[in-house]
Amino acid sequence: MLRAFFVHLSENRSLRNFAERSAIGQRVSGRFVAGTGISDAVRVTQAVNRAGMTVSIDNLGENVTNRDEARHSAQLYHQILDAIAANGLNANISLKLTHMGLDVDESLARELVSGLVGKAALMSPPGFVRVDMEGSPYTQRTLDFVHELHARPGHANSVGTVIQAYLKRSEADVEKLLSSAIRIRLCKGAYKEPPSIAYEKKSEVDGNYIKLMKMLMKSGIYHGLATHDENIIREAEAFARRENIPPDTFEFQMLYGIRRDLQQSLIKDGWQMRVYVPFGTEWYPYFMRRLGERPANVFFVMRNMLRS
Repeated sequence: MLRAFFVHLSENRSLRNFAERSAIGQRVSGRFVAGTGISDAVRVTQAVNRAGMTVSIDNLGENVTNRDEARHSAQLYHQILDAIAANGLNANISLKLTHMGLDVDESLARELVSGLVGKAALMSPPGFVRVDMEGSPYTQRTLDFVHELHARPGHANSVGTVIQAYLKRSEADVEKLLSSAIRIRLCKGAYKEPPSIAYEKKSEVDGNYIKLMKMLMKSGIYHGLATHDENIIREAEAFARRENIPPDTFEFQMLYGIRRDLQQSLIKDGWQMRVYVPFGTEWYPYFMRRLGERPANVFFVMRNMLRS
């Protein structure tokens, strides 16, 4: 119920316009969003790197409405890659295809994302572009897009995608991605989907996540396990030990500002950790989905709003 409520709020245009322009909205979002500019993302990434963790930088935004907006979004990501190189950051980038104009001009989106992957591949050390997953209407288009990009000469080690465990199709998608040695970020899923295509019960989502997680960990390909669920993390640790899977062959991934205690604990225990660091002016939908994922996030924000 809480998750559905916040997903609904994330789609409310009036609330979004108010929140993204208000001082209080920007203040409370600071727990989960680095800031509005590239310099903010660099500053936070440097701090996370100093703490022994890698980063995935994401410029928040979805569904641009014209080609110029798509080109502007891509140019910003070129600047992020430049900033990663200039500052020696241990970071990659994460982007959404609708932010690159997928719904406006698919051929332009392919050109823009291919240019970013090509640039990342030529970096020293080589960079990486994570093509994020959006709602179910985009699942197959995103997977087709990534398979095509990955097959291009020089791109194989510099592009990957995301699989959402709550979708019933995900096991078949994982098998196909693994057959092409494509790196996967496994998450539970943050969009509201109909029961015909998605598991609704937490136990079902968790069970499918663990099943897919084990497939990834045994694949010999470097994947990311994105979860704040401590029970699932302990399951992954135990599975790695039982199967003699080295801790440097996969990574845990968490969101900036969430379970920082657990992030540090995993690093101290010798596991790999990547923190997803979002920034940008269009932070409202992302912020509301984060509140819906974990009740503790709501209480944290309420406490901060009451402080002087």
